[in-house]
Amino acid sequence: MQFASGPQLIWGPNAAGKTTLLEAVVLLGLGKSHRTTTDSELIRWGADYLRVKGMVGPAGDAASPALEVALEVAFQAGGRKRIHVNGVPRRPAVLAEYLRTVLFAPEEMLLVIGPPALRRAALDTLTTPHDRSYASDLATYGRALQQRNSLLRAIREGGAEPDQLRLWDEPFLVAGSAIVAARLRLLDLLAEPLAAAHREIAPAEERLTANYVSNATPLPGEGPREALARRLHETSDKETWNGSTLIGPHRDDMVFGIGGRDLSTFASRGQQRTAILALKLAELDLLTELDGKPPLLLLDDVFSELDPARRGHLVRRIAELPQVLITTTDPSDIDADLRRQARTWRVIPGEAPAGEAPAGEAPAGETGGARVVEGGK
Repeated sequence: MQFASGPQLIWGPNAAGKTTLLEAVVLLGLGKSHRTTTDSELIRWGADYLRVKGMVGPAGDAASPALEVALEVAFQAGGRKRIHVNGVPRRPAVLAEYLRTVLFAPEEMLLVIGPPALRRAALDTLTTPHDRSYASDLATYGRALQQRNSLLRAIREGGAEPDQLRLWDEPFLVAGSAIVAARLRLLDLLAEPLAAAHREIAPAEERLTANYVSNATPLPGEGPREALARRLHETSDKETWNGSTLIGPHRDDMVFGIGGRDLSTFASRGQQRTAILALKLAELDLLTELDGKPPLLLLDDVFSELDPARRGHLVRRIAELPQVLITTTDPSDIDADLRRQARTWRVIPGEAPAGEAPAGEAPAGETGGARVVEGGK
């Protein structure tokens, strides 16, 4: 598929493949899915591998032609993920330098009141573009955490000695404290854009905040590493009993508040959606500030979740962006002015020979078990 500039409206019935299409774009921008942490789950049933290829670049003209960059993410069952930029193997963190995305999906409507894992994932997505070492720190921390948990289970069962934990405590503390420090820096950067976006949407409400809640809160004079080391020591017996690591950024949280109160304890659905929309608009602003280039906004069937006033705020922001991909089951959920501006794509479930399309509609491509054709109402 070749998307033009401006809004791109992708519509079709549920389970047709619209979210799969956006997931492919997320893969090209992050090197991972927003829907699962297990790469093998992305492979289509009956297939041995997946491959997503894309060309990205700014719009060009005769005087200043576009510079296109070829991105490719591939994964084979039982093998390793392979990422190439212009044919050269690269690490996943590099992808965001060429394709920055902001995703707004239905599952994020639970961000305020849902489990902490949702907010940690959102915080990781927010932090990664602003810290070059963050993705590497997350990977190091994940390996150390896995090894540490395995060792704790072995100690509980008498198959290892507590002193062996020291081997994994060092990388755990180094990477863990770096993650906490990066998250705190990000929330400092986010504070004013988040509050400004919230004022724009809900001017009568008090200031919206996003605060970090750590299970290793530093005491006076402590940094993140010292606090994490102290808490590991304090919980060592309990960790051995449980056979798992109880302290660290994998158990931290981000809490939204209005007027000093935890939003999850009192907010109406409208207030929750306002906070989440404000977070996405703030994310757009932060990414644009990095180099003046707005990111690609991906809206996965969220207009039906928003009331007319909130839709209006989102539509105004969409008008400022060079390109937006919007999915919906019902185009009538989309603002009428936005529909008139948008290039329309229809996702049709079921496979068909390449090039086959309904009369008057040009074939565009295939995604999984669906056809995507330009046109439709």
